[in-house]
Amino acid sequence: MAVPALIAIVALLILLLNVPFGFWRAGVRKFSPAWFVAVHAPVPLAIGLRLASGLGWRLSALPLFVGAFFAGQFLGGRLRLARGRPRSG
Repeated sequence: MAVPALIAIVALLILLLNVPFGFWRAGVRKFSPAWFVAVHAPVPLAIGLRLASGLGWRLSALPLFVGAFFAGQFLGGRLRLARGRPRSG
């Protein structure tokens, strides 16, 4: 598979991986222990995707992956707000 296509697929997977964590994050108090877990738990999973895909630490793809990470968190939070779910604790 061509490297640009692989980078795009991994970025999409990272985005999709972060949507449920963003949904969870939007429902807890900011800077609480649960909030930190919701933000940081997907990091090892995203790194694992990069390594499993063979992209490793390719710096040229890092901005796209970081953007996909934050976009997934943002979209998950927006999804929670759109569904009208209140914050917990």
